[in-house]
Amino acid sequence: VPSFNQSIFHPTVFFLTGIPGFEAYHAWVFIPFCCLYVIAISGNGMILFVIITESSLHEPMYYFLSVLSFSDLGLCLSTLVTMVGIFWFNVREISFDACIGQMFFIHGFTLMESSVLLAMAFDRYIAICNPLRYATILTNSAIIKVGFAIVVRVTTVVVPLLLLLKRLSFCGSHVLHHSYCFHPDVMKLSCTDTRINSAFGLAIVISTAALDSVLILLSYVLIIRSVLSIASSEEQKKAFGTCVSHTSAVAIFYIPTISLSLVHRFGKHAPPLVHTLIANVYLLIPPVMNPIIYSVKTKQIRKAMVKIFLSKLI
Repeated sequence: VPSFNQSIFHPTVFFLTGIPGFEAYHAWVFIPFCCLYVIAISGNGMILFVIITESSLHEPMYYFLSVLSFSDLGLCLSTLVTMVGIFWFNVREISFDACIGQMFFIHGFTLMESSVLLAMAFDRYIAICNPLRYATILTNSAIIKVGFAIVVRVTTVVVPLLLLLKRLSFCGSHVLHHSYCFHPDVMKLSCTDTRINSAFGLAIVISTAALDSVLILLSYVLIIRSVLSIASSEEQKKAFGTCVSHTSAVAIFYIPTISLSLVHRFGKHAPPLVHTLIANVYLLIPPVMNPIIYSVKTKQIRKAMVKIFLSKLI
């Protein structure tokens, strides 16, 4: 493990951290991480391929699912290089500009995923509470507008956040707590006033993840109220069954995201290992679990995968 003498480091170079206390076993520790990366990349790639090639899946729900898989895929690929460099080649240095670039993709794809989950909640609300108007509300042009709005939202939120970070000076420790660049982690290393950055970051969390989660919760309250008004228990079961995949994806995304935010804001005295483990859970669990959930719980996706697999065999 290199000795991190703070006085000899160039201020625009950071040092990423692997698993504290397991530096001698990083090559072995990364094997399960490598397996998770393979599952996440292949699973989300398969979901994208199936939705693009299967015409029966060209519907609003699956368009949103394809964007969800795209954001999960982007999140994995944006950190793969630094993770491999740390665990297999002990390359921990990352320049400030490269760190800013990685943060753009990590925070951008995270915000995109939150936005898509909100759009999918709206899709389920319309499909269950107002099914007769579903086709007229969620038209192709409406979906394109939603996609454009997500891109604009990501750009207008993430770019100012990183521009504010670039104005800071870093004259203290340059050792990050994670295996990738994460805005709160980098901001804490600054030796200048970060109150504006911290306030802006908190405002972003409230106006994006917090707002999205509240709106998703509200949509499901309306969905539950509508479903309970259905007389037939069989119809109720069918309606709730269409929401299982989405609710699972929401839980898998927001629980690690909220946990990581809380650790950064209130876990200053928590052991470094806690920061690292929660950061890796936040990074890998949603991209790994989402393809599994949707391929198992969504009949149309499962049938399309089997169809493509059998056609390749034949």
